Amino acid sequence: MKFFAVLLSSLIASAAFAQTPVPAVPVPTAPSVPMPPPPTLTARTWVLADYLTGRVLAEKGADERVAPASITKIMTSYVVSAEMRAGKIKIDDQVFISEYAWRNGGGGTDGSTSFVPLNASVPLRDILMGMIIQSGNDAAIALAEHVAGSEATFAALMNQYAQRLGMTATHYVNASGLHHADHYTTARDIAILSRALIRDFPDDYAAYALKEFTINGITQHNRNALLWRDPSVDGIKTGHHKEAGYCLAASAKRGETRLISVIMGTTGEKVRANETQALLNYGFGFFETHKVYQKGATIATPTLWRGAVEKATVGVSEDALVTIPRGGYQRLKASMNVRKPLEAPLKQGEELGAVVINLDGAEVLRMPLVATADFPEGGFFSRLSDTIWLWFDDGE
Repeated sequence: MKFFAVLLSSLIASAAFAQTPVPAVPVPTAPSVPMPPPPTLTARTWVLADYLTGRVLAEKGADERVAPASITKIMTSYVVSAEMRAGKIKIDDQVFISEYAWRNGGGGTDGSTSFVPLNASVPLRDILMGMIIQSGNDAAIALAEHVAGSEATFAALMNQYAQRLGMTATHYVNASGLHHADHYTTARDIAILSRALIRDFPDDYAAYALKEFTINGITQHNRNALLWRDPSVDGIKTGHHKEAGYCLAASAKRGETRLISVIMGTTGEKVRANETQALLNYGFGFFETHKVYQKGATIATPTLWRGAVEKATVGVSEDALVTIPRGGYQRLKASMNVRKPLEAPLKQGEELGAVVINLDGAEVLRMPLVATADFPEGGFFSRLSDTIWLWFDDGE
């Protein structure tokens, strides 16, 4: 009993184990700058989004239902890439061009086509390029049939991927984007899909920057005019038919900042290119990306119970980057939520809570906090003393 009395007295006399205060976000010297409204566009709906977080920076009618036209093919290529990664199909597969694909995707319509020959077998990589670069409807349908057996079954698969990605206002009926009353999406959902394509399949996304492709002896140019105009633009996809108007989903990267622009329902090719360029220039002119915390760096040292050391070190597993209005860095505020009580053992990379970055009260980034090293249990007496102390801990 005397031992426990002395131990308890010692614990009470010691300094309280306080949670390490959240570190302040570093304050740069860049001055605040005025933030004008986005440019006035004629597009029916549009979105400007930050690639890093997916946060919409500016928009008009982002959730209005629209026909996606050939922007549909972004999802078609996403599904093909996902199915290849899963091992269900291979890049060197031979894709058969059925009469259905030929007739409904170009041979019997006035839509865009890759001019693949009827009843031919073409390497999947060529068919995929024909769809991405030439916007071939025949290529899209042939890929759908190769992956799922029929275009209708492939459309069901597209809808499953859309749900998985959080595209809550999208429904697909076909792989090409030909008009159908039940084939629709929103500018916001297209931005979500575009971000997922770049993030999940960066090697496949590189094809969207190619300016031309030749298949069956016919060379066609990419319809994204910004690839010739702006070297920072590396995708993504145009779309057009009577009901949809002229549309363009684009992405560009300048320095650490990557933006995604979606323009839906303009009146012509030049208009969609000019309005996309205006929106991207606005985004890069008045928003900037900052590294708030570096991968692997210690950003807090919370109390560790029953451990070989009294404090754990926590950080982020990836660089914490935020895209915010230019000059707004000084207004960022960080808050941290660490698991309590934090008890050993801990493994390096184990998720322990979250760090949240707010700008003017609005959340702009939330990332998991992880242990930056292994933290084993302490010895018997260390664990015993911490157990006793936990009886008196109020969880603050």
